[in-house]
Parts: sequence; structure tokens; C-alpha cells
Amino acid sequence: ENGAWYWKQYDKVHSLAVDFGMDVLRIGIEWSRIFPTSTKHIPIDSPNLLEELDKIANKSAVAHYRKIMEDMKTKGLKVFVNLYHFSLPLWLHDPIAVHRGKQTDKMGWISDDIPIEFAKFAEYMAWKYCDIVDIWASMNEPHVVSQLGYFITSAGFPPAYFDPEWYMKSLKNEATAHNLAYDAIKKYTTNPVGIIYAFAWVDTVSPAHRDIFEDAMEMSNWRFMDMIKDKIDYIGVNYYSRMMIDRLPMPVKIGPFEMRWNSLKGYGQSCVEGGIALSGRPASDSGWEIYPEGLYKLLKAVSQRYKGIPLLVTENGISDEKDKYRPFYIISHLYAVEKAIEDGVDVRGYLHWSIIDNYEWPKGYTKRFGLAYTDFEKKAYVPRPSMYIFKEISEKRTTKHLIGYDPYNLINF
Repeated sequence: ENGAWYWKQYDKVHSLAVDFGMDVLRIGIEWSRIFPTSTKHIPIDSPNLLEELDKIANKSAVAHYRKIMEDMKTKGLKVFVNLYHFSLPLWLHDPIAVHRGKQTDKMGWISDDIPIEFAKFAEYMAWKYCDIVDIWASMNEPHVVSQLGYFITSAGFPPAYFDPEWYMKSLKNEATAHNLAYDAIKKYTTNPVGIIYAFAWVDTVSPAHRDIFEDAMEMSNWRFMDMIKDKIDYIGVNYYSRMMIDRLPMPVKIGPFEMRWNSLKGYGQSCVEGGIALSGRPASDSGWEIYPEGLYKLLKAVSQRYKGIPLLVTENGISDEKDKYRPFYIISHLYAVEKAIEDGVDVRGYLHWSIIDNYEWPKGYTKRFGLAYTDFEKKAYVPRPSMYIFKEISEKRTTKHLIGYDPYNLINF
């Protein structure tokens, strides 16, 4: 492994989490680690489903994940397990063939059989770990997989094949997979099962653009979430920045969609890396505008649409190698969460992304989100100054003693 070395040094990361005031840690289970070979030949309605899956599962990986979870428990951390974070087994997805427009039996999320295969995987995981997992998530950011895989194909996400129909089919299959996985996991546990979703907060150039605001919120958020709203015990909210949109001079037909708006460069996640947004706010090393108000507005909007379902902030953070803006980012965004709770939003927790620097998909190791600096050569973790601020807020359970100091008085909500 040439990454952050968590697979082998999980105990060090867990100790770091405890030392800096965390009481829950989210981990992912790699589907292809558990089932490196196909499970398609095993019927989901087989009376011996679990035993048959157990015969072909990678027992070493199953045991190692349990060791990781047991270490978390020993250190007093709640175990939050996510079952899917972008990567699929190669026996389900041939991204190169799909990228070339070929029809194969390995089409990933546009395959008709993938929801069933995911449900088998989820049930097997629940069977193995129901005694130790506190919180379950079926998948992370499904809309990102579909949108960047089949609609906005310049982002570097596989299979990067433009097809609006496949984009919609992928979304629907992911929703079906979640719903089946929810039912499968619930056979073995009463603990909460939810989803982790990359919500977008939308601002418009003009307050008169309410119609395109609704269009953008529907496409980015509600279209998927409405398909699973009856099969979630909590909603995991991922938030990094906003999206600023303007009305197109004329609607543009793209497949089944009539687009009436476009996203503006210079705001949200479309800024110059390490530069200044057109709003005058700083942007991260990824070019993402710091906009904490969006998290507050988003929590309010999600809670109003899905009444009675509690929220967890499951990702929130900044790529900032020099730790220049992260202290402000942490304080301002946790203030947004605190204010949302005061205003009646049922937010049950906050997980910062990330405790250590991580592999950031198309960006590799060039974007550093960690509260702790990761030395990828020495496999060492060094707390950044912002990690001490996170610890202080965690211990005091408030940000209010930090509000009012420059630049924190920029908060205006």
C-alpha cells in the first residue's frame, strides 16, 4: 500500500481520534476485498444464501475488518460503517469498456443485476458485523458517481462516458440498491441505517430566479433522495461549498433534461485553486469557496423536506496543505451546525473530513484534507494546528467562545 497506511496502522489513527476529542469514526468496507470473485451465481432467495456467500468470501479481509472495529470499540469509539465509496469489483464493472461505449456484462451501476448483488453484499456484512457496528451507511455520494460518470465527464471519474439516459439509470439502480440493502441490514440489527449524500446548496444570481433554484435543488438533491426517503433512519449530509447558478438565455435540451440554468465559475467548487472567489471569499487548494452559510441553509432545507428524519453531518472539510484556512473553516461550519440545532434542526452529529490526509480520487494525494498531516513516505501522522481547535470545540461542545475574533466575525448568519 502506498497510501495513508490505515489498513495496517488503524490503531494509531484510532488513538489520534480519541486524543483529539472524537467519539465516532467512519470507515469503509471495500466490496472487492470481501468478494474478489463474482457472487452472481448465488441466488438472493437461496435458503443458504449466507453460507454460500461465506464459502467464497475473503476470510482474511473479513477478520481484519473485525480487528479494526474491535480496536475502535476498545478505545471507546462508535463504529460507523459505510459499504460503498465509489469503487466497484472488476467482476461487476469494466470501466474501460464502458468508457469506450461497449455493451458488456460488466456495466457497473447501469447493469440490471447490480442492485441484487449489492443487497447480497450488504446482507453478508450485516450478518458478520451486526454485533459491533453502531451506525450503517449503504453508500457514499451516489449522485457523484452517476453525475461525474455519465453526465459531467471531464471530472476524471470512471467510466467518463456521456449518456444522460445512463446517468438516470445509474441513479435509479443506486436507489434500488440502497433500498434493498436497507431491508437486508435491518434483518440483523435495530441500529440506524442511512445514506451519505453530497448535497448541494444552490444560490442564484438574482432573487427572482426561484424557478431555476428549484430546478437545481431537484436535480442535485431531491431527485435521488425522494427515491429512498422511506428507507432511511438518518440522512448523512456531506457539504463543502455552494453552487452559484444563473439562467440560460434559452433552455438547452440534454437527453431527457431541459436545462434552464448553468453553474457559474468563480463561485462554489469552480474557483481558482488557492485563489479568491468572485464573492471575495478565499478558496481552498481544490478551488472551493469557503461558504459556511450554505451548510446552515442546507441543513434547514433537508430537514424541512424530510421531516422527522434526523441528520448527521457526515463530511465537511477543506483541502488546505498549509492549514491557513482550516481553523476558520472548522469554526464557521460548526457554528452553522450549532445555529441549525438552535433553530430546531435535528442534527445528531458531525464528522470532519478527514482525520488524516487521504487519497482524493482523481486528485490523488495532492489535496490534503486531514486534521493530521500524513507523511506518506514515513507513514506518520502529525496533528495540524487546526486539530487542536477541533479538540477544543469537541470538549466545550460549542463554538461561541471563538466567534468574534478575526476572521471569524465574517460569519453573518
